[in-house]
Amino acid sequence: MSELWLSTLITATPQAGFDLAVKLSRVGVKVTQPSDEIRTHLRTVYERDSEQLIATSQVIALNFQTVAAANNWWR
Repeated sequence: MSELWLSTLITATPQAGFDLAVKLSRVGVKVTQPSDEIRTHLRTVYERDSEQLIATSQVIALNFQTVAAANNWWR
């Protein structure tokens, strides 16, 4: 990814922060596996695997922690 898509971690609301955490997670997958075709194939595998879905939720939660810390929401 060469274009600048993430200019800040600061968001107006926690909901916007959560949305950013999801986007961070999705972009991380896209950088790791740049092939749309392979990602589409893999999605059909993990969408029925509860362990992989839980792992996905953990990644989103970790990214949300990062956004929350950047926004000083832990006060």
